Amino acid sequence: MKSTLQDLGPRFHGWPKRDIERVLVSETAIKRCVRRLGEQISRDYEGQKIILVSVLKGSVVFMADLLREINIPCAVDFMAVSSYVGSETSGVVRVTMDLRESPEGKNIILVEDIVDTGLTLAYLKKNLLTRRVKSLRVCALLDKPDCHRVPVSLNYMGFSIPNEFVVGYGLDYAERYRSLPHIAVLKREVYKPSSGEERSKSSGG
Repeated sequence: MKSTLQDLGPRFHGWPKRDIERVLVSETAIKRCVRRLGEQISRDYEGQKIILVSVLKGSVVFMADLLREINIPCAVDFMAVSSYVGSETSGVVRVTMDLRESPEGKNIILVEDIVDTGLTLAYLKKNLLTRRVKSLRVCALLDKPDCHRVPVSLNYMGFSIPNEFVVGYGLDYAERYRSLPHIAVLKREVYKPSSGEERSKSSGG
């Protein structure tokens, strides 16, 4: 699963490479994983329609790729929440954008980039279940089991990772690094001095 900084490729020189400690999940591994998850979802919901709900902003890249691997009728919607200040999660979930359409009577799959404490995910599941959805499942690319503060149940999961501050493939720090094609560990000195900056990815819960 791990790769080297050389795998970042020639278009990622300068500041991105300087700030990265190591690549945790390679681009190739991510592509294989997303294909596997798409096939599994397609099998599980054969003959049905689903709605993928992206938890903004970090899961957008993941959901866009996942959508292309699903071969059943699939709509998309978005929610935005925030629980990060600097490099740490505050534990207080704040909804900043709600669904455009009512989820009542529909098969909903929450698409998360990363689950760490589980608090954001627990809040979102509780919120959606009160709206009388037909079914609710969770698809997460990354899971940090060592960080869970509440029980976490994932129906579709990509990679279990250690408690590292990661960026890339949609995940950011201060709106940087989203375009990296890998999941990479950010050097501690990059994010620790700027504790006032908000990690703008809104999942991580």
